[in-house]
Amino acid sequence: MEDHFGASVRRFRLRAGLTQEALAERSGVSVSTIRGMETGKRRNPQLASLRRVAAELGLRPAEQDDLLAAAGVSEPPVVPVPRQLPAPPAPFVGRDHELARLDAALGPRADAQQGPRSGPAAPVAVCAIAGAGGVGKSWLALHWAHRNAHRFPDGQLFVDLRGFSPDSDPMDPAVAVRGFLDALGVEPDRVPIAAHAQAALFRSLVADRRMLLVLDNAADSAQITPLLPGGDSSTVLVSSRNRLPGLITGHGAHHVSLDMLTDTEARELLAARLGPARIDAEAAAVDELVRLCGGFPLALSIIAGRAHTDPHLPLADLADELREDTLDVLDDADPAASLPAVLSCSHRALTGAEAEVFGLLAVAPGPDIALAAAGSLTGLGRRRTRALLRRLEQTSLIAQDAGGRYRMHDLIRRYATTAHHLPAGTRGAALRRVLGFYLHTAYAAARLLDSHRTPVELAPPPPGCHPQALADIPAAMDWFEGEHRNLLAAQGAAVAAAEHRTAWQLAWTLYDFHYRRGHRHDQLAVWRIAADSAARLPDPGAQIITQRLLGRAHVVLGHHEEAIEALHRALDLSQQQNDRALQAQAHYTLASIWPDDRRALEHARRALDLYRGLDQPIAEANALNAVGWYAARLGRHDTGREHCQAALALYLDHQDVNGQAQTLDSLGYIDHHSGRHHAAVEHYRQAIGLYRDLDNTYEAADTLGRLGHPHAALGHHDQARAVWREARDLYRRQGRDLEAEHVEQLLNGLAGQDDADSGR
Repeated sequence: MEDHFGASVRRFRLRAGLTQEALAERSGVSVSTIRGMETGKRRNPQLASLRRVAAELGLRPAEQDDLLAAAGVSEPPVVPVPRQLPAPPAPFVGRDHELARLDAALGPRADAQQGPRSGPAAPVAVCAIAGAGGVGKSWLALHWAHRNAHRFPDGQLFVDLRGFSPDSDPMDPAVAVRGFLDALGVEPDRVPIAAHAQAALFRSLVADRRMLLVLDNAADSAQITPLLPGGDSSTVLVSSRNRLPGLITGHGAHHVSLDMLTDTEARELLAARLGPARIDAEAAAVDELVRLCGGFPLALSIIAGRAHTDPHLPLADLADELREDTLDVLDDADPAASLPAVLSCSHRALTGAEAEVFGLLAVAPGPDIALAAAGSLTGLGRRRTRALLRRLEQTSLIAQDAGGRYRMHDLIRRYATTAHHLPAGTRGAALRRVLGFYLHTAYAAARLLDSHRTPVELAPPPPGCHPQALADIPAAMDWFEGEHRNLLAAQGAAVAAAEHRTAWQLAWTLYDFHYRRGHRHDQLAVWRIAADSAARLPDPGAQIITQRLLGRAHVVLGHHEEAIEALHRALDLSQQQNDRALQAQAHYTLASIWPDDRRALEHARRALDLYRGLDQPIAEANALNAVGWYAARLGRHDTGREHCQAALALYLDHQDVNGQAQTLDSLGYIDHHSGRHHAAVEHYRQAIGLYRDLDNTYEAADTLGRLGHPHAALGHHDQARAVWREARDLYRRQGRDLEAEHVEQLLNGLAGQDDADSGR
């Protein structure tokens, strides 16, 4: 073999017309080595030296193979570059923000790896995509990976770690490492026996390679850590239902939270699967499907699959099915196409305490819940509840918004109501606790808004219920703003649970907030429910209050006939009970609804007469102000001023700021209509200042509208224009379109007057 090898080298050298010295100079192989090859004295030549000699001799591939065979050496086996990414997801819609975040976190590192590195070693670039099961984490990870595969020329590795799989346990990371070693071409006899040695070999093999590792469906940080490369040349993309705090803290991973698709993106997904023609043909049904799925990608994909496999199925029928039997429609024998099966994997991973809180959150009324309310719902207190909520958030079964409120997607909530069986006693006690929390906290907030309002008697909070303490009026208004939808839902839940006392008293607590914010339709809705609930109770006082305030809610919306009917029912009931205070309240409210100022004045005087014998100074002041207002409306300005000043004195004595503001507004009206425009401006400004202190934008809008008139009468057109514009904007925000249109007409009239004056 050696003689054949030496003869071949000499023959090829002579054919190339080279001396031993010239070949040595060109190839970089020493003369003595070349001479040794030809004479057979150089045994076992190095493969690299043979390659350089063959290259300078201009050998063809077959000749090079013959030469290497004669020397007794051969090329090592070619290891293919691993390209393990599964097929890219299709169709892919939306996620522009998340893709940009992945590009920002991983893209620059991948590009930088192409050039020489200097300085201290950086940790491996890791991004962790977290979100609920079925929200599209793998979809996003694979889309980004395929779009950026060119940045990783040494290959892409992929493994499904089966962290949340319906038919198997999470994969042992040692199994994943062994699969990676196979993909990297490691011969079986070179694979160490010990798992830690295999992980070390894997890290050695990828240490200087520019590779992308996609670790899909991870259970926790412990499953991922053994799979992280040791160098900084590779990039790792992880998806998990868990937020993986250990990976973020210990390895500097970038966290990317994945939420639901927007309505627009959901329509794009359906259109991509079903075609735009079918979507356009049943636009209303598509809107309903989008609403019912709530942007949940898996739910949308299941619905699209149903519609695709049955092209004659009307989408409206599918929407009806989904509305009636949501989870059944989204279930399937194939776990990958079943939303309940996907969610069950997350549910099984919960501890007993976590699973119970998961089930209780489905009971809570409203679209979200604050920690204070959740503490009463669970009965565990804030500290323990916070820890359990944090665990549910880490598993992506709930989400926490920027305001610290916890939210559960509607489809997950539906699953929770069926998946986690709660004993009836447990469920009922939790509902009573959370309703007690909302009622007692709202009652305290309402008392802050109007401490002079006649109180109602609440039942004590149930055991485990801890109402939230509120410091002042701004805190009360903020709390009402944050909990408004939950309070409306709580009233509905109270009715469903036959907690009728709670139902009408929740309406009572919301009265001032609704009034100050101009929530007129919500005001009417809660008082309709309250009146129905009170009628089911053996409590005439509750029936009188609810009928009276139902009438008040009607009149604010211009429903005068309905208002009069409700208030006469309240008056009749109070007369049957021989309750002078309730009769007075009914007359006082009747005064506010009559379009005939004379009839209104009669009711106001009747209320005043009744209150004067009851030792209720604030109620008496209310009636005095009402008599003054309606007298002024009838042109009896001196009578009106006298009564309003008496009312203001009582309000000042008893520090009723809201009453002061109302009476100052009345005095402003009287001053303006009696020609005292400067005094009117002053009284109106004082009223507006107090309304702003009370955060009462509803009354502030009305008083701003009235303030413009004395300004205009004084020729202060800029001031009139400014307050009318502010009033108009407030009316629009409150949905008071008629009032806004009226003020717009006043502004137009003022502009016309300015034009006429400038033309003179």
